[in-house]
Amino acid sequence: MSVGNGFGGAVKQRIVGTRAAVGLVFRRRDSLAIAASITLGYLAAFLWAGQDLSLRTDVPPALVVVNDPRGLLFQRTGPASFEAIALLDTGVLRVLISPGNIAIGLLIATLVGISLSLTYLAVVQPKACGIGAGSGFFASLPALLSGTVCCGPVILIALGIQASGLLLTAFFWLLPLGILLLVGSVVYVAGKIDPQPPSGSTS
Repeated sequence: MSVGNGFGGAVKQRIVGTRAAVGLVFRRRDSLAIAASITLGYLAAFLWAGQDLSLRTDVPPALVVVNDPRGLLFQRTGPASFEAIALLDTGVLRVLISPGNIAIGLLIATLVGISLSLTYLAVVQPKACGIGAGSGFFASLPALLSGTVCCGPVILIALGIQASGLLLTAFFWLLPLGILLLVGSVVYVAGKIDPQPPSGSTS
């Protein structure tokens, strides 16, 4: 077997294994609940940090849409944020509806949720014996750190910190870098999971 075929086969095997492990996340009620709760919580934190989500109990429910939503759809307000096209007041929460920010936040939140739920499965259903809570914690660090990298620009904007042109350029690359790290985290932790549910399991 050539080196190229060996590498290609290893990559294909890793992709198949990752798909099987992620599929297990959605087949088990416990891991699915973890993934869903982390995804929703991370998305809410992402939007809150970017000031797209805020607590407003002093205004009545209302929905306001800008005159030209298509024109503002891809207009940037920062290195990792986009203009809002609508404002929704629920009587409790105010949501600035920015499809770009929601899409970015949902992508990051989903990857973090899947990665941490895979970490949970690596502890309760490991591919090899001897994987315990300690190794599961360390396996979750890439997801947490890369998620922080993704949120870095948004947090600085929310805090009102002035960033230099060089820092903004760096932030422009931090988002795709963070997403790549999250994908790598998913693949890495998926390799530590036995994707076959144990016989008689009702989880």
